[in-house]
Amino acid sequence: MTSEQRILKGQAAVLATPNLDTDQIMPKQFLRRIDKTGLAPGLLYDLRFDGAGQPRGDFVLNQPAFAQVDVLIAGANYGCGSSREHAVWGMQQYGFKAVVASSFGEIFYSNALNNGLLLAMVAEGDVQAFMAEAADLPGPLPLEIDVVQRRVQSARHTAAFVLSDRHQHMFLQGLDVVGASLAYADRIQAFANRHWAAQPWVKDVARRTRDRLSATTVG
Repeated sequence: MTSEQRILKGQAAVLATPNLDTDQIMPKQFLRRIDKTGLAPGLLYDLRFDGAGQPRGDFVLNQPAFAQVDVLIAGANYGCGSSREHAVWGMQQYGFKAVVASSFGEIFYSNALNNGLLLAMVAEGDVQAFMAEAADLPGPLPLEIDVVQRRVQSARHTAAFVLSDRHQHMFLQGLDVVGASLAYADRIQAFANRHWAAQPWVKDVARRTRDRLSATTVG
């Protein structure tokens, strides 16, 4: 565990819009790729750009003072809507490490935590306190998110946030959901060996079926 994994020190921008769904976070036209890459340009595209593709000067992420933000303080129910995992990948590729909000879309919440995007769910009053503090600054709001203590802290306000023990462990160890699963590789293999010993006909059944079909076709 590194100090960065325990305490995330970030620069936060505010996007107060409630019910911002994944279709807005990552619009459909950016879902054409077959891998996870190249999604940063699509993040919040219709909020960042007008119909002619020109940056909207009044949008917070387009303002020079907010060019290096890596935390978002968001409105309630952030990430609702469709289950597209691209919304999480796009946020990470853009540079976001965490989102602070009072509630999140359920599937987005799971996708984010399983991919290493920290979501700090605090009380709505705490969100409003952070937003009010941010409004008094000409640039981003400095925040510290302590994963061990499950605490978000600014210069003027401290708030507890909800995080399961499993996801806390994943963040502290730097694991995504695949890495967390691989930690049980020995136990998974032992289970598989017992299963195949008791029911040998199911071992490699797909490969054996494919080989048999291939031999029939060749014959």
